[in-house]
Amino acid sequence: MTVSALPDVEAPDSKSSLFKGGITTLTPQFGHWPEWFIDGQQEAWETYQRLPMPSRFDEAWRYANLKAVNLSSFSQAVSVKDPEALISRSVGLSELCSKLVFANEDLIYRDVKDLPESVILLPLAEAAREHEGLFRGHFMTTKARLGSVKFAALHRARLRNGVFLHVPEGIVIERPIEVWHWVEGEHAAIFPHTLIVLGEGASVTVIDRFVSSRDEASLACAVNDLTLGADSNLCYVGVQEWSSKMTAFHLNTTEVDKDASSTALQMNLGGAYVRGESDSHLLGTGARSEMLSINPADGNREIDQRTFQDHFAPGATSDLLYHNALSDSSRTVFAGLIKVEEGAHETDAYQKVRNLMLSDDAEANSMPGLEILADNVRCTHGATSGELNENELFYMMARGIPSTQAAQLIVRGFFGEILQRLGDPILQEHLGGILDQKLGL
Repeated sequence: MTVSALPDVEAPDSKSSLFKGGITTLTPQFGHWPEWFIDGQQEAWETYQRLPMPSRFDEAWRYANLKAVNLSSFSQAVSVKDPEALISRSVGLSELCSKLVFANEDLIYRDVKDLPESVILLPLAEAAREHEGLFRGHFMTTKARLGSVKFAALHRARLRNGVFLHVPEGIVIERPIEVWHWVEGEHAAIFPHTLIVLGEGASVTVIDRFVSSRDEASLACAVNDLTLGADSNLCYVGVQEWSSKMTAFHLNTTEVDKDASSTALQMNLGGAYVRGESDSHLLGTGARSEMLSINPADGNREIDQRTFQDHFAPGATSDLLYHNALSDSSRTVFAGLIKVEEGAHETDAYQKVRNLMLSDDAEANSMPGLEILADNVRCTHGATSGELNENELFYMMARGIPSTQAAQLIVRGFFGEILQRLGDPILQEHLGGILDQKLGL
């Protein structure tokens, strides 16, 4: 089903800065936001204006490239001129339950015909009107605490559209839901949002695709809120393929209740400067959160990731595994904290960052951390950096594989360990194909 992009209010002047003057609310194509939401946007805009920009004295921005977060040249994106072209390029998994395509935050395509009737999959504004209690109970209810509270306020203030998914109690969706977020326009700014709420015993896989239509200097400030009820299961995959000139923020909060399991993978395949923040709250006994990231960094790209594994309940498990492969003069930053709150006994928590250094000019900064306030816990954390295994290279070259391709295959195997954690052969093969294309295999 194709949906024409017809915003019913005038877009702001694309030549004017996003940050001059008061807030301009653009009406999503499925109707107006409710008044309470617009009031919240105005408050968020005032918060954004009041808060200072990050500085080198902020611990949450340690090692960060603060010049990259100067957003003064960006303006809110306007509707794309050829939505059909982007729909035709939105080709992902062949077997899907549902699919939505956004272009500069306009919903231009949706196919939800295979969803169970009780499942809610709507554009955000429609969900805010028709399911206010459920929406307000889970939309950005947790304050950003990993450094980007200012940019979370900007997202809240300038948000035009996004996706809301509610899977009720006991509903298992066998095939994935795929959502595409396109950006188009030089110095255009978009604010994608994904809000997922799972009832008790529900299960679903969601793939968020973030893509630039052209190699342009644009801005994305994206947020996802993931809420898992007791005994539910969520596999969330974010595939980021922004342009080589892109500035992007990806802010996540995940709340995991009793015996629920969250697996979240972020693949950062593009972008000039990418800041990712993932805050996982383990709220119930037996909760599990698996946090995964694949980061092939090349050129002058910078990938800055901050994480929090916060254990509130006893007997919960969190496991973080981030793999970075750095070539040319690329740069990565990782800062992660495992915190075991008082009373969260018998916690299992793991945190591992591995840096594969492919160039003498690349730079990897890793800062894992622990804070334990309970007894009888098992927590490990660490970071390693190393170069390509010379024996593996020699073995492959001795069998006729050129050195460049041999190195690419080793990197592919390095990332393959992450993909295996997903446990879904079809999804694993699909994501592996995307990764192969990035690596030139």
